[in-house]
Amino acid sequence: MSQKLHRRTILQCIAAVAASTAFGCSPDEDDSPAPLTPSPEHFPQSVASGDPRSDSVVLWTRAVDPQRPDSATPLSLQVGTDAGLATLVLELGDLQAMPAHDHALKVKVTNLKPRTTYYYRFIYEQDGKRYASPVGRTRTAPAQGENVPVRFVFASCQDFIGRYYNTWQYLLQRDEDLDFVVFLGDYIYETTGDTSFQTPDEARKVSFSDTASALPLGGGQYHAAAALSNYRDIYKTLRSDRHLQRMHERYPFIVVWDDHEFSDDSWGSTATYSDGRANERSDERKRNAEQAFFEYIPLDTTQSGAGAIDVDSTPRYPDTRIYRDFDYGKHLRLLLTDYRTYRPDHLIPENAYPGTVVMDDTALGEAGVATVLTSDDYAYVDIDAPEYAEQKAVLQQVYGKLALDAGLDAGAATAQAGEHVRGKLALLYVNQVLAQVSATTISPTDKPRGLAYAHMGKTDLFGQLGSRYIVVKQTYDLYSGWRYAKSLRASENALGDTQEAWLREKVRSDNTWKVVVSSVSLTSMVWNLSDLTDVPANLRTRFYFNVDQWDGFPNKRAELLQYLRDNNVRNALFISGDIHSSHASVEGGVPTLTAPAISSTSVKEMAGAAVLAAGFPADSSVYRRVVTDMESTLRANNPGIAFTNAEAHGFVVLEVRADEALATFHLIPNSEVKTNYANQPEALAGKFTHKALRVRDGALTDA
Repeated sequence: MSQKLHRRTILQCIAAVAASTAFGCSPDEDDSPAPLTPSPEHFPQSVASGDPRSDSVVLWTRAVDPQRPDSATPLSLQVGTDAGLATLVLELGDLQAMPAHDHALKVKVTNLKPRTTYYYRFIYEQDGKRYASPVGRTRTAPAQGENVPVRFVFASCQDFIGRYYNTWQYLLQRDEDLDFVVFLGDYIYETTGDTSFQTPDEARKVSFSDTASALPLGGGQYHAAAALSNYRDIYKTLRSDRHLQRMHERYPFIVVWDDHEFSDDSWGSTATYSDGRANERSDERKRNAEQAFFEYIPLDTTQSGAGAIDVDSTPRYPDTRIYRDFDYGKHLRLLLTDYRTYRPDHLIPENAYPGTVVMDDTALGEAGVATVLTSDDYAYVDIDAPEYAEQKAVLQQVYGKLALDAGLDAGAATAQAGEHVRGKLALLYVNQVLAQVSATTISPTDKPRGLAYAHMGKTDLFGQLGSRYIVVKQTYDLYSGWRYAKSLRASENALGDTQEAWLREKVRSDNTWKVVVSSVSLTSMVWNLSDLTDVPANLRTRFYFNVDQWDGFPNKRAELLQYLRDNNVRNALFISGDIHSSHASVEGGVPTLTAPAISSTSVKEMAGAAVLAAGFPADSSVYRRVVTDMESTLRANNPGIAFTNAEAHGFVVLEVRADEALATFHLIPNSEVKTNYANQPEALAGKFTHKALRVRDGALTDA
């Protein structure tokens, strides 16, 4: 109807019609409502919408009365087809923003028309006054089979601390006509100032209301969220940013998580802060992170009916399911996957003992490389043999000291030494340790050959280098392939059996484009230092930069891509984020696009800090190859890369059509992220550059 509905009329309509199903009703002429007062005080995180389908959408707000902070906030919802909400299709009362859910509320509105723009607001009435949220705008999906192009943005990684959302501000200035925004993960960062990449300032910092329940890290210099209140504090802080609020007010979001919504480089409910010094599995912490995510993100993972969505009924770890798909007319099937919940540990554990042989001579024979890995570097012994008792004792003593230095207590250090310094150990590592303490080394002559963690780049007892980052490609590929076969694919079961079966079925849809959302990138990132004669010999090889992403599960990635080819899945396209750099590449015959970060530290900046810390100055050939010329290094070692930028922030606009897809990267230099352009918007557009690419017939070309 075109007339406003009064409060008494609302209650009459609710009694007659199913809750939150779109409807009209006649007004009661005798009941004149109080005027509406816009009130950011009562709606401090504004409004948002998400998971739009052809007939439904999820609407969100957080409403709290500062005078009654511990009480439920009664709300009504208006939905209409004009920005002034003069023409309403729904007015729903009896909603409650409950303190048990941090006063966050999600409402699923159904029976909407396809590909239609709707406007909405929430209203709080108290003591004869009515307070209104900002008016949000959303759009439903086109009907199944409708022959229309679909245009959307995809983006990821919006660190708040010490950084400004200039990228969102620029997108708002452009006023793009978008169907939705896909957020690929790392919507929040779970730490209050990780000294390795975050520098808080007074205007951009995160504080916990209950620091005692958080995890102290960095010797107590900062904390990571652990309690539910910690995670909620982060969402509330981020959503206080006016540019992010306006993005949610203007566009519906379709969101999937990556790791930082819970914990950096996590797998299942296990964190990695201690690099293996302690068992960091915490189902409770994981569930806390998930609850805050489900409270603050406007999504529907349980196919809820119309009305308020009960967050408490949303399954949480280990029964979580956020993977889901969206049908956008004839030309788009969007499939969101969950890379974190079901995946196994990294193939090389952070606490892996470098000397441990993971492929002995028998395994090398099974892999067909026994005649290849023949040098003394691959010799190993069974350190438990009586003749090596002296060396074993020395190795355990050294392990104990290193473990103590790494922060383990004496009992744990002794126990770990006994657990790890045993069995088949590589002489490449063993003899280095023995030589450093002037102990008798062991001759490699006539010893069997095998592959150890040290051969894949693991040099320390506890650490991410040689585990999650910077691993030797040749030996890692050999080990991962052998282990994949021996484990019957379990070692790289990144999606879990149920999700992978779902993906294989859904990707064979009849939609023109099958766009698969992966929170982490499929583009292979390889650094080749093999021809640098001015670096140590052990660095003259090819390295995977990051095996926390799909480079860490190369066999599963290849298998999934092979499935697409074998089943003639046309126009499959992967979009991803996480790595804080832009990529467009063809991997295994399938195009894949990686969005840069909205604001998080660029991969080039992170790599530069790591290379400097490793002792290679900015004028060294290692620094030049790995940092300064990172883009050319990556392209030289992955011929499928059509475009890469390792330094800029930004987002990607993707339009899918009947015959092609057009992707445009909008990029701003990393150096601008700490400048606040809120008061100088006219200067912002000139900071951006653009790269347009055409995706057609499995190929990427300049557009």
